[in-house]
Amino acid sequence: MSCANTVTNSIKPFSHLQHPREVIRQFTPNWFSATMGTGVLALALAQLPGAIPGVHAVAEALWLFNIFLFALFATLYAARWVLFFDEARRIFGHSTVSMFFGTLPMGLATIINGFLVFGLPRWGNGVIQLAEVLWWVDVAMSLACGVLIPFMMFTRQEHRIDQMTAVWLLPVVAAEVAASSGGLLAPYLTDAHGQLVMLVTSYVLWAFSVPVAFSILTILLLRLALHKLPDENMAASSWLALGPIGTGALGMLVLGADAPAIFAANGMPGVGDIAAGLGLVAGVTLWGFGLWWMLIAMLVTARHLRAGIPFNLGWWGFTFPLGVYALATLKLASTLHLTFFSAFGCVLVALLTVMWLIVARRTVQGAWRGELFVSPCIAGMKK
Repeated sequence: MSCANTVTNSIKPFSHLQHPREVIRQFTPNWFSATMGTGVLALALAQLPGAIPGVHAVAEALWLFNIFLFALFATLYAARWVLFFDEARRIFGHSTVSMFFGTLPMGLATIINGFLVFGLPRWGNGVIQLAEVLWWVDVAMSLACGVLIPFMMFTRQEHRIDQMTAVWLLPVVAAEVAASSGGLLAPYLTDAHGQLVMLVTSYVLWAFSVPVAFSILTILLLRLALHKLPDENMAASSWLALGPIGTGALGMLVLGADAPAIFAANGMPGVGDIAAGLGLVAGVTLWGFGLWWMLIAMLVTARHLRAGIPFNLGWWGFTFPLGVYALATLKLASTLHLTFFSAFGCVLVALLTVMWLIVARRTVQGAWRGELFVSPCIAGMKK
């Protein structure tokens, strides 16, 4: 009889939940990290050099699927605020889950970038206006996350340096992701002044984020030296440090690429040339720093694998940082025309694809059973 019950529970959806409405009650922003990982894989596959049959179609399908995921998650999370407001608002006092608010604008940014790569060839110039509106929404969310979450860290939440992880980076990095998106979108605007506004805003967003992120990385290095590695549940967080470095490099490369034309169209040709040179130098420099962090993350992951890493939504942290670093590598390849960057970028995209397949499969299994619908805010309340 027990065997029959086990089989039935494995087939029945949400068997680990008391009621299906717990999907909404226990829904947290952590889920949006799946849209980040899925979106960046779609963009990375589309940037692979050479015309590999079927790859672009797969990338576009992933992007469309990512739009569905983002809409689904946004609906579920909005429903939680409507139906379980008192429990939902407890997230602001939680020292870890609140950091994942930054995944909302970063997940949206991958969709915006996809409109340029996939939407424009399929639907024409009409998607540019939609992408522009969504970008300003993304900017507003990124600025709010970058200021309000740290402010709550300073005033409402309890933190200790020995408990710190790279999750602290999530609300801060959203602004530089928006900066990279702005650099990609600006050349598509028809108005020269509008291009300049978006480009300058993107530079401000980059500066709004990168110095703060690097300050956090400095504290993180001290924490690791003094208190050693975090436990296995946070193993994927070691990769999060690669995110702001890779995005910072990509942002400077993208912003510098079209800066000469945009500044020249607004009567400042010399400024654009300087921006292009600084963008390339900064991109290469940050890429080298990212290589160090990636190697460290690999060693940390290998160390944790010996003891076993329990699966949780944090595993999506293996994907997005690696994805933006791969995009920065491929951007360097197209800018410098160096075979090394092209080959290494392809290797990174292949690694990203394998990791996405592993994490996506485990996520689908955990979501079906209901195991992944757990809100630490409610768990803390019960205690």
